[in-house]
Amino acid sequence: MTLADATAALLSALARLITGAQGHWLGCVPKAEQRIYFANHQSHLDWVLIWCALPHELRAQTRPIAAKDYWTSSKLKHWLTREVFNAVYVNRQRTDDQDPLEPLIDALQHGDSLVIFPEGTRSNLGEPQPFKSGLYHLAQQFPDIPLIPCWIDNVQRVMPKGEVVPVPMLCSVTFGSPMQLEPDEDKRAFLERARAAVIALRRPGRAGA
Repeated sequence: MTLADATAALLSALARLITGAQGHWLGCVPKAEQRIYFANHQSHLDWVLIWCALPHELRAQTRPIAAKDYWTSSKLKHWLTREVFNAVYVNRQRTDDQDPLEPLIDALQHGDSLVIFPEGTRSNLGEPQPFKSGLYHLAQQFPDIPLIPCWIDNVQRVMPKGEVVPVPMLCSVTFGSPMQLEPDEDKRAFLERARAAVIALRRPGRAGA
């Protein structure tokens, strides 16, 4: 077992101890196929929680999106995101000729699955902020990859924005029904539908997913 593998096992155990990391597959089942998971975003632990909720055999092919400036700002964070989580780094500060989706497109072309947060930034609000256009453009370019909406519950109370010490709290990830870009669906309608699919999972008994 490599150091990265041992660290992954330790982090998974710690995350489950602190959060429970429960995964509820309501609209789909865990399956070894390429997917784009998209979720609400309220904490640095969000993508760790999704990673822990996935079956072990799916983790190696499922890569989170990480802000390069933050997650490479120290040797430890850089090593964790690169070696343990195999993150896809994106630049939040870029020149006009840089395509922010290029690293994501490269990963999808390579056959990887992705975990993305379409709000683009963490929020303390109960509902996610309006989604940015990245998810729409990925759906356009990769129409055959299922898009899986996810609702992450309670993790903002484990590590609120601005905090560095996690507080034990039972958390869960609810995975909804796959969706895709509909023929002739415009960007605004798609992003509103995708956001609504995430919000609906907050009340699964009435989501109809």
